[in-house]
Amino acid sequence: MPDGTRRDIVMVVDDSPETLRFLTDALEEAGFTVLVALAGANALALAQEVTPDIVLMDAVMPGMDGFETCRRLKANSALAYVPVIFMTGLSETEHVVKGLEAGGVDYVAKPIVPDELIARMQVHLANARLGQSARNALDAAGRFLLAIDRAGRVLWSTPQASKLLAAAFPAAPADGFRLPAELLHWLTARTERQAGAEPPMTALGGERPLRLSYIGQIGADEFLLRLIEGGGGSEDALLKQRFSLTTREAEVLLWVARGKSNRDVGEILGLSPRTVNKHLEQIYEKLGVENRTAATALALRALGSA
Repeated sequence: MPDGTRRDIVMVVDDSPETLRFLTDALEEAGFTVLVALAGANALALAQEVTPDIVLMDAVMPGMDGFETCRRLKANSALAYVPVIFMTGLSETEHVVKGLEAGGVDYVAKPIVPDELIARMQVHLANARLGQSARNALDAAGRFLLAIDRAGRVLWSTPQASKLLAAAFPAAPADGFRLPAELLHWLTARTERQAGAEPPMTALGGERPLRLSYIGQIGADEFLLRLIEGGGGSEDALLKQRFSLTTREAEVLLWVARGKSNRDVGEILGLSPRTVNKHLEQIYEKLGVENRTAATALALRALGSA
């Protein structure tokens, strides 16, 4: 390996010194930097000092087993995206499922074949890098985005979205924000495309008003949402009633009245600028105006007189 080339760091967690020795030799020969831990507690402490790129986790260990160790690692936001591969002699489906539910990405049976293990590791390392690159791009772009699973648990969020959630829900549990139960029905209806089952946006309770907009499914159990501050649901309803607009037209008009460009409105509502423009054409016709300036004036007058 050329000097200066970064070596991926793999943390191996196993209570067997023989296994640790065997894997350390194979992984170092393949160009990895290896960290070893003989127990779950050791792994958690080590991960606080050095962030691994991937973890190989023995499922069955005395004291804290691999499943619980994985769950605790994943509860740390800095380690949430580090892939964990379980190693075990157990082959029953229930143990495979338990490992995946704990946050693992793969499962290899002992005795381990080094070439097969390393090939699997390379795949998961590549996937993790792609995912992290996408999240970094969203972070840099200042997007208010978050991803949740079907249980309503936030899997990740951009820094901007995290700040909004923290401000709106200061009493949220330490292990992370979860979508309120009543909004899980909205998510289910949205993901299953149940016609008329929910509005295009829905309010999110808390000390500061927020709204959620569904963008799409980005994984087997990962759904991307947009978070909007000061949702203005009552203002939407007022404009809708006053001017006989559709729900979406009322939303577009409200954001236009707030000075947003077509591109901005599209990003907020999950629409293309062209679609926003088509909505505006319908809005102009219903309001009897020729341009956005006149439409904004009417909208602000309606909101101000409410």
